Amino acid sequence: MLNKTVKTKELFDCKTKYLEGLFENAQYPWEMLVALKDYINNLIEKGMDGFTEISDGVFVGENVKIYPNTTIEAPAIIGRGTEIRPGAFLRGYVITGENCVIGNSSELKHCVLLDKVQVPHYNYVGDSILGNHAHMGAGSICSNLKADGKNIVIHSDEEYETGLRKIGAILGDNADVGCGCVLNPGTIIGKDTTVYPLTSVRGVMPHRCIVKSMDNIVERI
Repeated sequence: MLNKTVKTKELFDCKTKYLEGLFENAQYPWEMLVALKDYINNLIEKGMDGFTEISDGVFVGENVKIYPNTTIEAPAIIGRGTEIRPGAFLRGYVITGENCVIGNSSELKHCVLLDKVQVPHYNYVGDSILGNHAHMGAGSICSNLKADGKNIVIHSDEEYETGLRKIGAILGDNADVGCGCVLNPGTIIGKDTTVYPLTSVRGVMPHRCIVKSMDNIVERI
């Protein structure tokens, strides 16, 4: 039977010290979005060892590479070894793990990236959580607001009322989203799951699967 879990501990293995508290205290990942603003503000207030404040409220770890023509609005915490490429726009309340890639013309806001996440080309990541080694192909986006403006319900084997108007996508560790995909509000991609390019996805995708279309999901062998 395919594993369509939505629990934080089954989607992510967080080993990033300054993010552990956020992940440990959330049974479900969307709970982290509720706590995120206070969590980032508290980290900054306490001080971030090994981080440098490059502008008011923007902290970067060692060996972070930021190209010209990027915009980073506070507060933001960028992990060691991360690369932020030209035209990237970080709109505040963004926190990353180590060795991530935030690519040209990608826009991020109110989101969490664990280690070695790649959003390298023309991606939108808002109100989202991306696990270790998660990858979004060029032009893929996390849609975070329903057209009717109603609160988002996570559709799995049961319905989860989140109480939130904005949730983008939640990508488990090693999730890989192909080019040109739309992840509809409240989409969860399981660990080690691949989504084919040009796919519109909604609901919860199981772990270790290949999503060829919403009607064609096969277990990875």
